[in-house]
Amino acid sequence: MALSKWPEVQTKLILVEGWARDGLTELQIAKNLGISKSTLETYKKGHPDFLDALKRGKEVVDREVENSLLKRALGYEYTEVTSERMLKKDPEGNPITDIYGFPVYEMVVTKAVQKEVQPDTTAQIFWLKNRKPEKWRDKRDIGVSGNVGGNPFAGLTTEELKKLIRDD
Repeated sequence: MALSKWPEVQTKLILVEGWARDGLTELQIAKNLGISKSTLETYKKGHPDFLDALKRGKEVVDREVENSLLKRALGYEYTEVTSERMLKKDPEGNPITDIYGFPVYEMVVTKAVQKEVQPDTTAQIFWLKNRKPEKWRDKRDIGVSGNVGGNPFAGLTTEELKKLIRDD
């Protein structure tokens, strides 16, 4: 009979939560723990603290993705900053050196531009189809009721049908 790895896994629940938060799949988490995917499934069913650690980690990254999708759907503004490495100077404009006589450099913001990302219709469609599927899904269930008229030629023989065709 094989020994359970649960005692060892139980000490790594904080890692499990972190791996889930980092976006690792359950298969990757199982591999990191040195267990099979089926053992991971068993731990999820039999150890609520293990399942909770997975859920907590996944919830953090899921929220971040949801927020990013919403931001992309609505559009947003941001400031693009360009910096350059420049020789550091004292107030009189003289280059500053370190204790060994080497010049000291610093990163200086040389340009800041306000930019706008337009709303993304694909993100909007995705959001609406998932948040309001009853209104936005592609397939709609439409019920049809009433009587559909029967076949007017249903009672005719083959000979009668042929005669009708010839008469046209």
